[in-house]
Amino acid sequence: MLYSSRGDQGDRDLLLLFIILTAWETGSSQVHYSVLEEAKHGTFVGHIAQDLRLELTELVPRLFQLDSKGRGDLLEVNLQNGILFVNSRIDREELCGRSAECSIHLEVIVDRPLQVFHVEVEIKDINDNPPVFPGTQRNLFIAESRPLDSRFPLEGASDADIGENALLTYRLSSNEYFSLDVPTTDQQVKPLGLILRKPLDREESPELHLVLTATDRGKPELTGTVQLLIKVLDANDNAPAFDRTLYVVKLPENVPNATFVIKLNASDLDEGLNGDIIYSFSSDVSPDIKFKFYIDPRSGKIIAIGHIDFEESKAYKIPVEAIDKGLPLLAGHCTVLVEVVDTNDFAPELIIKTLWLPVREDAQLGTIIALISVIDRDEGANGKVTCSVTPHVPFKLVSTFKNYYSLVLDSALDRERVANYEVVVTARDGGSPSLSATASLSVEVADVNDNAPAFAQPEYTVLVKENNPPGCHIFTVSARDADAQENALVSYSLVERRVGERALSSYVSVHAESGKVYALQPLDHEELELLQFQVSARDAGVPPMGSNVTLQVFVLDENDNAPALLLPGPGGGAGALSRLVARSVGAGHVVAKVRAVDADSGYNAWLSYELQPAAGGARSPFRVGLYTGEISTTRALDEADAPRQRLLVLVKDHGEPALTATATVLLSLEDSGQAPKASSRASTGAAGAEAALVDVNVYLIIAICAVSSLLVLTLLLYTALRCSAPPSEGVCGPGKPMLVCSSAVGSWSYSQQRRQRVCSGEGPPKADLMAFSPSLPPCPGFVDATGDPQATLDSSGKPRQPNPDWRYSASLRAGMHSSVHLEEAGILRAGPGGPDQQWPTVSSATPEPEAGEVSPPVGAGVNSNSWTFKYGPGNPKQSGPGELPDKFIIPGSPAIISIRQEPTNSQIDKSDFITFGKKEDTKKKKKKKKGNKTQEKKEKGNSTTDNSDQ
Repeated sequence: MLYSSRGDQGDRDLLLLFIILTAWETGSSQVHYSVLEEAKHGTFVGHIAQDLRLELTELVPRLFQLDSKGRGDLLEVNLQNGILFVNSRIDREELCGRSAECSIHLEVIVDRPLQVFHVEVEIKDINDNPPVFPGTQRNLFIAESRPLDSRFPLEGASDADIGENALLTYRLSSNEYFSLDVPTTDQQVKPLGLILRKPLDREESPELHLVLTATDRGKPELTGTVQLLIKVLDANDNAPAFDRTLYVVKLPENVPNATFVIKLNASDLDEGLNGDIIYSFSSDVSPDIKFKFYIDPRSGKIIAIGHIDFEESKAYKIPVEAIDKGLPLLAGHCTVLVEVVDTNDFAPELIIKTLWLPVREDAQLGTIIALISVIDRDEGANGKVTCSVTPHVPFKLVSTFKNYYSLVLDSALDRERVANYEVVVTARDGGSPSLSATASLSVEVADVNDNAPAFAQPEYTVLVKENNPPGCHIFTVSARDADAQENALVSYSLVERRVGERALSSYVSVHAESGKVYALQPLDHEELELLQFQVSARDAGVPPMGSNVTLQVFVLDENDNAPALLLPGPGGGAGALSRLVARSVGAGHVVAKVRAVDADSGYNAWLSYELQPAAGGARSPFRVGLYTGEISTTRALDEADAPRQRLLVLVKDHGEPALTATATVLLSLEDSGQAPKASSRASTGAAGAEAALVDVNVYLIIAICAVSSLLVLTLLLYTALRCSAPPSEGVCGPGKPMLVCSSAVGSWSYSQQRRQRVCSGEGPPKADLMAFSPSLPPCPGFVDATGDPQATLDSSGKPRQPNPDWRYSASLRAGMHSSVHLEEAGILRAGPGGPDQQWPTVSSATPEPEAGEVSPPVGAGVNSNSWTFKYGPGNPKQSGPGELPDKFIIPGSPAIISIRQEPTNSQIDKSDFITFGKKEDTKKKKKKKKGNKTQEKKEKGNSTTDNSDQ
């Protein structure tokens, strides 16, 4: 007998339409292949590289990866030709069981740039599994009293295949008692059964042997059989009966043991033992059901005793029978369908697939740091996962594909601010309560050379004493680089330049690693007062970065030069000074002058003159000015004085230790009547005194005329330049007032009050005509090399060392032409009006000590055309701080130079600010005053020369 299982045609069409729509959606979003199960090794599946639009030459360089998600190595890709092929045996039933759809989901990952492709390989079923019954023999006990058309359920066969390969037809061996009842709908509602067509007669046939055959619709067809042994029983006419043939129960997963599932109810119309019912699972129930469920034989209550897992099985079909205790035993049957309800029992799983570390701090936004895979084994909302990243980090998560996220750079990095980030990625599902999982990764920021070495300050001042030993350490520069490793490795070097005629590297050097600066040779203050250079700091990055710092090395003066005498002679520096002195001269008469210079500066160049005591302790009628070097008489000379006077003048500077030089002055005392004769003998005896004086006057007049001509020429050139200059401040115009700042290394700025500049037509404009205020306070905020504010007096109360500005350098002595220098120099002196400052100068040998004098500055050569003012202590018209004298005279010249000072913003024509007058007018006034002067005042004036015109 042949029976075929037939369903409703409309339901099949609807199912077919749903399958077609699902396949259409899947194919539109991913690459889809199909292959038959049990295919041999090497079976072609598809051109995966071509379908993914990947070049064959890119597969290896782009790190082609095939992830089968735990399916093993069933499929592989040939990287040479890009073909996907079968690598090992594929059993569809082992992979998917009885699922209608069976696919292997592959993830294809390629790098540079990162791409993820989803590939689905459908495993098609072949008819490789025959129908299988639960057992090879089934025993049935049927009472002979059972009425016709009684139905006896049978357990049908199962086929591991699907589709047409799993559609079964049943055939019962030929007999006259039973026919086969094949259900046309779901077998869960009405299983396969035998229908009694002819009453049984135990006495005629106590046992019946039948064969039930199941055949599938595959090609070729496969069959399975079971032996049916029917034993005919006597009596017990009513079998137990359930109120329903199918019970459906919903049971949440992960319920605890002994959880109640359902209570069955069966009834038997018989009485006594024939109506006493015992419940049990059918004999052909699977062992898994017996491990997970238990039925109480008396009450029919079913409880869960094992672990119920939705992910393991979504439903359990439990066949139950109720057997009475009659003879023969009669049984009733039903089916309990337990549907497992999913709960959120699986937390998401985070897997970091790939890391690209470390990340350069100059990486562009959007740079991929890591590829992260997220899996949740739950379904529905319980399996819907959202991912987040630690807040306040410069990264974000971007969904690249299903269940894949990329950690990308969201904002700029700065390794110097944060060198390492601890990033925590959190995955949270949509269950209630929700479950989460975290994955931590440490993102290291790689350094790039984006910071140049930096010095603590842009400029350093270094004080070095001259005559230092070669190779001595004078300073250390240090620069810090905020980068790391070789980008922070700083090396130092000099910025080479020329210092005069020599290279900077001949003076100093810097150690490349430590930054120590060394002086390669002894420094000479007289040659080089300020050495300014730059040190470069450069890191070892690529490309390197660097910065410079300026070092100002002030060479401090040491007293290493003794005073040098300026004596008449071939070289001007050797021999003795000889003078003729008339015995008729009175007290205070200047008979000679000792000139000396010191190449040092400050106190080291401040000279004083002392007269060495005569041999035998005799008192000399002569004395020398302490700071002028003028030798004058202390009293009137008489006949008792020796005609030959040999004076030793000790010239001493104020350095420590002080250095000295000794000048020998030979004075010949002659009577007035003998002076011409002696003069004749001294000059060869050929001319008289009057002739010699005439010659001297001629030379003096020529010299005065030459000087006056130079002055007139200077003024004319100055006037022409002033007239031709633009209205704005020119090279000869008044400069911006600046403050004189004094320190141990000298003054390097102009006067705060004013400055005068005289331009010469012979060369570039000079700023040598400067007026310094002698009583200016120290610069505000100025700090010397020791860090203390500059003071005017030292700790012992002694006058502070005069600035080097009162001394001129050798280059200035050699290069000054037609320039007038107004130099105010002196010593501190306490007076009624507070500290006053008078500076020692070298005066000319004028017979009028009270008058203001103009003389070459200290240190100037004999032929210098530079002049300085000198004031006497008795001058009633002493200039105040910052003031200039209104007039001065040139010794031996009838000219008087007057200076008219106008305000800076005055519009008066300055072309005639210097005028000339006659010296005789001044002499007349002075002669009137000289008659009233006392001898005491004359002696007092020998130390310094008065300037009464001021």
